[in-house]
Amino acid sequence: MDSLDVFRTLARYNRVANERLYEQCGKLEFAEYRRERPGSFGSIHALLNHTLLADRIWMSRFTGGGSTTPPLDTILFETFAELRAARMEEDAGIESFFEKVDDGFVTRSLSYRNSLGQDSKGSAPHAALHFFNHQTHHRGQVHVKLSQTDVRPPSLDMHRILS
Repeated sequence: MDSLDVFRTLARYNRVANERLYEQCGKLEFAEYRRERPGSFGSIHALLNHTLLADRIWMSRFTGGGSTTPPLDTILFETFAELRAARMEEDAGIESFFEKVDDGFVTRSLSYRNSLGQDSKGSAPHAALHFFNHQTHHRGQVHVKLSQTDVRPPSLDMHRILS
C-alpha cells in the first residue's frame, strides 16, 4: 500500500466511523446531547462542531486556503440534524479529495496561519496524518462522553470497519 492509498483508507475509515458515531449520538435526548461534561469542548454537540470545524480548516489548507483560522470553539450548527448533514457532506468531500489527490501531495509543503495567528509551514503528508489522527482523538472523546449516557457507543475499531 503506497502513502496515497493510506490516506484513501483513512478517509474511508473516517467516513464510516463518523456515520457510526453520529448514528448513536442521534439517539440521545436533547439534554443529554447538550449536557456539559468533563473533557474537550464540554458537550458532545460542541465537540462534534469542533471536529467538523477543524476538518474544514485542514481541508481548506490542503486545497490552497488557510490564510485564516476561526476560533476552535466556533459552533457551526445549532441543531444535530444540521450538523449531521454537514458532517456527511464534509466526509464525502474528504473521501473525494483523497481519491483524486495526485502523487505530488506526498512532497508538497503546506503554508497556513495556525490557530494562534502564526504563519506555519509543514509537509502536506504530515499534516494529513495529523488531520486523521485529530479526528480519531476527538471521536474517542465523544465515545467516552456517550458511555456516560444510556446510549451505547459504537465500535470504532478500524480493522472491523474496513473488513
